[in-house]
Amino acid sequence: MRTIKYIAVHCTATKQNATVEAIRNYWKRNLGWKQPGYHIIVKPNGDHERLALDETVCNGVKGYNRESIHVSYIGGIDDNGKALDNRTEAQKRTLLQIICGLKAKYPNAIIQGHRDFPNVAKDCPSFNAKEEYKHL
Repeated sequence: MRTIKYIAVHCTATKQNATVEAIRNYWKRNLGWKQPGYHIIVKPNGDHERLALDETVCNGVKGYNRESIHVSYIGGIDDNGKALDNRTEAQKRTLLQIICGLKAKYPNAIIQGHRDFPNVAKDCPSFNAKEEYKHL
Protein backbone atom coordinates (compact mmCIF):
# COMPACT_ATOMS: atom_id res chain seq x y z
CA MET A 1 0.00 0.00 0.00
CA ARG A 2 1.31 3.43 -0.94
CA THR A 3 1.41 6.31 1.51
CA ILE A 4 -0.90 8.97 0.08
CA LYS A 5 0.09 12.52 1.00
CA TYR A 6 -1.92 14.35 -1.66
CA ILE A 7 -5.28 14.21 -3.36
CA ALA A 8 -4.45 16.11 -6.53
CA VAL A 9 -7.31 17.74 -8.43
CA HIS A 10 -6.94 18.23 -12.19
CA CYS A 11 -8.73 19.28 -15.34
CA THR A 12 -8.00 17.55 -18.63
CA ALA A 13 -7.32 20.91 -20.35
CA THR A 14 -9.58 19.76 -23.18
CA LYS A 15 -12.99 20.76 -24.39
CA GLN A 16 -15.82 19.13 -22.46
CA ASN A 17 -16.75 16.93 -25.40
CA ALA A 18 -13.41 15.10 -25.22
CA THR A 19 -13.78 11.39 -24.60
CA VAL A 20 -11.95 9.32 -22.04
CA GLU A 21 -10.73 7.13 -24.91
CA ALA A 22 -9.22 10.12 -26.74
CA ILE A 23 -7.50 11.31 -23.55
CA ARG A 24 -6.07 7.84 -22.88
CA ASN A 25 -4.87 7.57 -26.49
CA TYR A 26 -3.12 10.95 -26.18
CA TRP A 27 -1.24 9.77 -23.08
CA LYS A 28 -0.19 6.56 -24.78
CA ARG A 29 0.57 7.75 -28.32
CA ASN A 30 1.74 11.33 -27.82
CA LEU A 31 3.38 11.12 -24.41
CA GLY A 32 4.39 7.45 -24.37
CA TRP A 33 2.93 6.86 -20.92
CA LYS A 34 2.27 3.32 -19.76
CA GLN A 35 0.05 4.50 -16.89
CA PRO A 36 -2.79 7.04 -17.06
CA GLY A 37 -2.52 10.61 -15.86
CA TYR A 38 -5.36 10.23 -13.36
CA HIS A 39 -6.89 7.56 -11.16
CA ILE A 40 -10.44 8.85 -11.70
CA ILE A 41 -11.91 11.07 -14.41
CA VAL A 42 -15.31 12.82 -14.24
CA LYS A 43 -17.40 13.35 -17.38
CA PRO A 44 -19.62 16.41 -17.93
CA ASN A 45 -22.77 14.42 -17.09
CA GLY A 46 -21.28 13.52 -13.68
CA ASP A 47 -20.47 9.92 -14.52
CA HIS A 48 -16.94 8.92 -13.65
CA GLU A 49 -14.47 6.27 -14.71
CA ARG A 50 -11.81 4.63 -12.63
CA LEU A 51 -8.66 4.56 -14.78
CA ALA A 52 -6.31 3.04 -12.22
CA LEU A 53 -6.39 1.48 -8.77
CA ASP A 54 -5.17 3.60 -5.86
CA GLU A 55 -2.07 1.39 -5.64
CA THR A 56 -1.04 2.39 -9.18
CA VAL A 57 1.36 5.30 -9.60
CA CYS A 58 -0.14 7.57 -12.26
CA ASN A 59 1.41 10.49 -14.18
CA GLY A 60 -0.45 13.47 -12.70
CA VAL A 61 2.24 15.69 -11.12
CA LYS A 62 5.90 15.12 -11.92
CA GLY A 63 7.86 14.40 -8.76
CA TYR A 64 4.76 13.74 -6.62
CA ASN A 65 3.11 10.75 -8.26
CA ARG A 66 4.27 8.10 -5.78
CA GLU A 67 2.44 9.91 -2.98
CA SER A 68 -0.63 11.19 -4.83
CA ILE A 69 -4.08 10.14 -5.96
CA HIS A 70 -5.18 12.06 -9.06
CA VAL A 71 -8.77 13.06 -9.82
CA SER A 72 -9.74 15.05 -12.92
CA TYR A 73 -12.76 16.49 -14.65
CA ILE A 74 -13.09 16.69 -18.42
CA GLY A 75 -12.79 20.34 -19.44
CA GLY A 76 -10.96 23.28 -17.92
CA ILE A 77 -10.34 25.47 -20.98
CA ASP A 78 -12.29 27.87 -23.16
CA ASP A 79 -12.48 27.86 -26.97
CA ASN A 80 -9.11 29.64 -27.13
CA GLY A 81 -7.33 27.16 -24.87
CA LYS A 82 -7.29 29.51 -21.86
CA ALA A 83 -8.02 28.24 -18.35
CA LEU A 84 -11.72 28.31 -17.52
CA ASP A 85 -13.63 26.68 -14.70
CA ASN A 86 -16.35 25.17 -16.84
CA ARG A 87 -17.30 22.29 -14.57
CA THR A 88 -20.93 21.34 -14.86
CA GLU A 89 -23.01 21.12 -11.70
CA ALA A 90 -22.94 17.34 -12.15
CA GLN A 91 -19.13 17.36 -12.27
CA LYS A 92 -18.96 19.53 -9.15
CA ARG A 93 -21.22 17.10 -7.25
CA THR A 94 -19.30 14.03 -8.40
CA LEU A 95 -15.91 15.59 -7.69
CA LEU A 96 -17.03 16.46 -4.18
CA GLN A 97 -18.34 12.95 -3.59
CA ILE A 98 -15.12 11.33 -4.87
CA ILE A 99 -12.86 13.68 -2.95
CA CYS A 100 -14.86 13.14 0.26
CA GLY A 101 -14.45 9.39 -0.17
CA LEU A 102 -10.72 9.71 -0.78
CA LYS A 103 -10.31 12.02 2.22
CA ALA A 104 -12.10 9.45 4.40
CA LYS A 105 -9.75 6.76 3.10
CA TYR A 106 -6.64 8.98 3.38
CA PRO A 107 -7.48 11.39 6.23
CA ASN A 108 -4.00 12.94 6.38
CA ALA A 109 -3.84 13.68 2.66
CA ILE A 110 -3.73 17.31 1.54
CA ILE A 111 -6.29 18.24 -1.10
CA GLN A 112 -4.92 20.65 -3.68
CA GLY A 113 -4.94 21.48 -7.34
CA HIS A 114 -2.20 20.52 -9.76
CA ARG A 115 -1.19 24.19 -9.90
CA ASP A 116 -0.53 24.21 -6.13
CA PHE A 117 2.47 21.89 -6.37
CA PRO A 118 5.94 23.47 -6.47
CA ASN A 119 7.37 24.35 -9.88
CA VAL A 120 4.08 23.84 -11.75
CA ALA A 121 3.42 26.45 -14.43
CA LYS A 122 -0.18 25.47 -15.20
CA ASP A 123 -3.59 26.79 -14.21
CA CYS A 124 -4.91 23.25 -13.74
CA PRO A 125 -7.57 22.59 -12.49
CA SER A 126 -8.77 26.08 -13.52
CA PHE A 127 -10.25 26.73 -10.05
CA ASN A 128 -8.89 27.02 -6.51
CA ALA A 129 -9.21 23.43 -5.25
CA LYS A 130 -7.48 24.23 -1.94
CA GLU A 131 -10.12 26.83 -1.14
CA GLU A 132 -13.08 24.85 -2.47
CA TYR A 133 -12.26 21.71 -0.49
CA LYS A 134 -10.68 23.27 2.61
CA HIS A 135 -13.66 22.23 4.76
CA LEU A 136 -13.01 18.51 4.15
